[in-house]
Amino acid sequence: MASVEQLRRREGVNLVQLEADISSVRPGSSIASIALPDYVEHTAGVTRVGALSAEAVIRDYESAAKEIEAMGTELIDAAKKCEALTAQVHDAIAFMRETAAGYREEGRKIFKRIEECAVFTEDVRKTCEEVKRRMAEVSVGETPSPEFAEQEIEVERALEIERA
Repeated sequence: MASVEQLRRREGVNLVQLEADISSVRPGSSIASIALPDYVEHTAGVTRVGALSAEAVIRDYESAAKEIEAMGTELIDAAKKCEALTAQVHDAIAFMRETAAGYREEGRKIFKRIEECAVFTEDVRKTCEEVKRRMAEVSVGETPSPEFAEQEIEVERALEIERA
């Protein structure tokens, strides 16, 4: 308020000096060369000081509006980056799901192979026990029966397969 009171106390306001001061804030241009935004126009009969004050205020508002629009542009850019990142995340999730499915399939194959080996090993063990039992039944020095010879060959094959 003190500056307004000082203006009133002065005998006269030098409008030329005021315009020069305003022009010095924007070097290389004069007030006349600064265009007003198209959504405002001066009212007929407004004083020079009123017109300059209104122009100063509208330029501040227009500057702020342009900054707000620039923030909107930055937000759009940020949203595009987020969309790209989201797409990459979806790709990564799909890759992880495929990898997990591959691991499950591999685990299923190994599980099945282990159980097949366990069943086969149990069959070999039973065959070996049967052969031992029959060997115990055969007298020492007697010729083994043809059935015993066949089973002995089967045991040898099973042992070779198990070693492989």
